[in-house]
Amino acid sequence: MVQQDFQRRMPEASRDLRKPMGVWQRIHIDVPLLLGLLALTAFGLIVLYSASGETKYYIQRQTVFISLGYVAMFTAAQFKMSFLQRWSPWFYLGGVGLLALVLIMGSGAKGAQRWLSIGGFRFQPSEVIKLAVPMMVASYLGVRVLPPSFKHIVVSLMIVGLPTVLILEQPDLGTSLLIAASGLIGLFFAGLRWRYILGAALLALMSAWPMWQFVLRDYQKQRILTMFNPEADKLGAGWNIIQSKTAIGSGGVYGKGWMNGTQSQLNFLPESHTDFIIAVLAEEFGLLGVLLLLLIYLFILGRGLLIAARAQSSFNRILAGCITFTFFVYIFVNIGMVTGLLPVVGVPLPLVSHGGTALVTLLTGFGLLMAISTERRKVSI
Repeated sequence: MVQQDFQRRMPEASRDLRKPMGVWQRIHIDVPLLLGLLALTAFGLIVLYSASGETKYYIQRQTVFISLGYVAMFTAAQFKMSFLQRWSPWFYLGGVGLLALVLIMGSGAKGAQRWLSIGGFRFQPSEVIKLAVPMMVASYLGVRVLPPSFKHIVVSLMIVGLPTVLILEQPDLGTSLLIAASGLIGLFFAGLRWRYILGAALLALMSAWPMWQFVLRDYQKQRILTMFNPEADKLGAGWNIIQSKTAIGSGGVYGKGWMNGTQSQLNFLPESHTDFIIAVLAEEFGLLGVLLLLLIYLFILGRGLLIAARAQSSFNRILAGCITFTFFVYIFVNIGMVTGLLPVVGVPLPLVSHGGTALVTLLTGFGLLMAISTERRKVSI
């Protein structure tokens, strides 16, 4: 009698408990998400081969990092979310400690100090923080009454602010913006009230002038000014944007053909295999190629949001939302800066641009999404 009443009141949960685990769920793989990621990385390799000037070195290196990324993704998918929630504070503290070490003994180039070398292995601790911050915010808010109170909002902002400031000191404006966005997205998914959102927007507008005068460095100010008028310095600061727009416009609807782009193949387009790779795609594959890429991105984003909506706990929902929307911010910022709508801040096109630790970090994040997606429902009577 009790069982029948439970099934009548909670039919969906009852069916899920009776349903045997499929093979993909047993190995914690979300098939639609995996197919989307495979399509994206394969398409990225095709574009990268042309963007790198048909250089096998970049393709081989990218293939190695993609392979490592998928191994990291599969490994991350095996973790139980309760375990990750418990260990998130230690992961976060370790990442902040590594960022502090970068300022003390880090290495870098072009005036930036962003790397650590440990035992002959060189890596960017800021990549660790890209996962640690949303995990920490989700862990903190996930065990509290939602929507968050003012006190919990302040603590969350402190969690986000500390690594953001440390990364700004490297300096790395692009990564610091991504870190800040990942934490703020967590607050949004925790049900942040609109009065706080509107208040934050007003505060951001009021702080624009002090930021310009006292925080931004000269080269960062130059990037913002170049966004509004790249023709003011055609052979200097505006060169990248001008060449990028030329490449995008010359591709038309159908493009010039794979490996036939003049701007990229004749080296007019700087950083064609990293930050500006979508300009190569637009020139060679045209509008149709860009739309295909955006459709793949949209599919992955949609799947991530569906996983967040179906999550079984506040921690899972907030973390899934952070990972998905941070991925969107990557896409938005890169396309915005390549088309001249945003300042150039050095954000690569995710899973398409040539990269190492950034690529592995992104795929690890998707592994956490798969862990959330395949977690068995736990319902008590």
